Amino acid sequence: MRDTLLIALFAFLGAATAGVLGACVLLLIRRRSLTAHLAVVAGVAVAAMLAGTLAVARAMFLSAHDLSVVTTVVAMAAVVSTVTALLLGRWVVARSRELTLAARSFGDGGGFAAPERPSTAELAALSRELEATSVKLAESRDRERALESSRRELVAWISHDLRTPLAGLRAMAEALEDGVAAEPDRYLRQIRTEVERLNDMVGDLFELSRIHAGALTLSPSRISLYDLIGDALSGADPLAREHGVRLVGDRVEPVPVEVDGREMSRVLGNLLVNAIRRTPADGTVAVAARRSDEGVVLSVTDGCGGIPEEDLPRVFDTGWRGTHARTPPAGAGLGLAIVRGIVEAHRGSTTVRNVTGGCRFEVTLPATEP
Repeated sequence: MRDTLLIALFAFLGAATAGVLGACVLLLIRRRSLTAHLAVVAGVAVAAMLAGTLAVARAMFLSAHDLSVVTTVVAMAAVVSTVTALLLGRWVVARSRELTLAARSFGDGGGFAAPERPSTAELAALSRELEATSVKLAESRDRERALESSRRELVAWISHDLRTPLAGLRAMAEALEDGVAAEPDRYLRQIRTEVERLNDMVGDLFELSRIHAGALTLSPSRISLYDLIGDALSGADPLAREHGVRLVGDRVEPVPVEVDGREMSRVLGNLLVNAIRRTPADGTVAVAARRSDEGVVLSVTDGCGGIPEEDLPRVFDTGWRGTHARTPPAGAGLGLAIVRGIVEAHRGSTTVRNVTGGCRFEVTLPATEP
């Protein structure tokens, strides 16, 4: 037993010495290629075995012939181990370089294509993650381009919409100042109308900027959708009468929702005003609310004649105004963008689709337990 312990001790001391030296070498070449690291690891394994064998051989006083045989066997093992480590290192490095080149392609704005040749499980997992990241970056770039395009259109339209009422206000103010206005009271009423229009536009811009900045603060409370829609219909009734449009809200289920009442009233108001202005006289705007598998669905259906299919994906974009049957009489195209921003802040979603004679806007909100 004592001899076995001594052999183990001498073998451990010899192997530990080789291990410490190998660790120092790895520290010195820590910035070198993986091939060099693998070669050092293989060398340390063989050197540890050789050092332990030599230490035990000297302790056991092996003959010179036996020591030579052991040394030769270890040397052959060292050669095979080193060659294997070098080949493995070169193979892994080659796969890593292919992955680096593929990653550089999507970093420069292109798509990521994973190398076709087989690689280690870790490199394959990294390749899959890079591919998923590439898809997300491509989607992000597309959204950024679409948002930038919407912003440019918005700036152009806002500039035009501000210039027109400001020019009218200046002309009316000059007429009143020079005393050449035939009906001063009518001019004053018109000035007030234009000022209110500008105020609404500035309010929409401020609301949209809060949404885009993530500064929209909600104060949710439990509200019956029936009451919420009833208040919105009452507020939109004067505008509907002015345009000769009928408001219908007879398919509204009294389902509870957890929302910010003020912000959701703005959502319903924007949808109703949008629908009323685009529905011809004697037309109908219908509001409905129901519970579905996705949550609570609120819909507003108008009689605008429909939206061109190519415009449907852009309806809720900032600055969108539409074409053909949905060209608005006035406005900056912010109402529907505000609707989407507020609904998404409530963890909901907005959609639009064409129906017979018009289109239907749907707002889906998370369901609340009765």
